[in-house]
Amino acid sequence: MTATKTDATFDPTLDLVLERVVDVSPKQVWKAWTQAEHVKKWLAPRPYTTPRVEIDLRPGGRFLFSMRSPEGEESTHEGCYLEVVPNERVVWTTVLLAGFRPSLDPGEVPSFTAVVTMKPEGKGCRYKAVAMHKDPASAKKHDSMGFQEGWGTVLTQLVEVAKSL
Repeated sequence: MTATKTDATFDPTLDLVLERVVDVSPKQVWKAWTQAEHVKKWLAPRPYTTPRVEIDLRPGGRFLFSMRSPEGEESTHEGCYLEVVPNERVVWTTVLLAGFRPSLDPGEVPSFTAVVTMKPEGKGCRYKAVAMHKDPASAKKHDSMGFQEGWGTVLTQLVEVAKSL
């Protein structure tokens, strides 16, 4: 059985996109995205921290992370990897848990599927993250929670970490 890439069609009423050319290679971005010790350094916008990260990097594998506020409040987010193409693409969702089990509680952030790609461009790469939602209301809620600012901030932090890899 061969793996196939999931090609999602962008829908501006359902999807949020962050796209930027960054000055690190796809390989460096991949390491920063897929190794827990690196993810802990960039996933939460500072001054928030990420004290816990678990990664089982395979289709059906679990990802879990906790974000801690400066006041000490913690929220945990969990999901399932759908597709893993080293140095190119990772697709995950909060709609499913490990082993493709349905998630019952979407939490405060609406459920979504993320498609993150990294393609060589110039001396760095084009990084693209698409958060796909089930309906316009979910997309709007996620956007109003600060999607562009938050995901943009953590991408800047990811690049900082990736430069050291």
